[in-house]
Amino acid sequence: MSETLYARVQAATEGTSYRLRRTGRGFDMTVNVPQVGRHTTQVHTYRVELQPREKTFTMTDIVRTRGESGGRTVERGRARYRTWSRSLDGSERTSFSSADGHRLIRAAAQELGWQELRPPTAKVALVFGAIGGLLALGMLIALAVVFWP
Repeated sequence: MSETLYARVQAATEGTSYRLRRTGRGFDMTVNVPQVGRHTTQVHTYRVELQPREKTFTMTDIVRTRGESGGRTVERGRARYRTWSRSLDGSERTSFSSADGHRLIRAAAQELGWQELRPPTAKVALVFGAIGGLLALGMLIALAVVFWP
């Protein structure tokens, strides 16, 4: 089953700048983000981990950036962003949207009946967001009780 999904994504990426690489639990789809900055390079990896028995998968974005002074950053989780650039003379324009890679993988998986699960990082963020919201609500109620005329 997972071989079929890999083959479907591979066929969808033919002729594009996306590169596929098998991993122990699924595959990585990698692309160089065009023209992030003059001396900055960025590589976006869509890490897809497959659970073939359940026909489910998780997708995690890994964005590696190398800065002008040699500094490096790595961001993991769910990344949604767009970049645009053009050459100095205006003749060449490039753009990149991280959502394009998400759509490509999801479309191939959906055609084969696979379902996407949230990655663990998204679940943790959701829990912390809920806790923060409840704390803020509790604080507002406490302030209303204390300062109500």
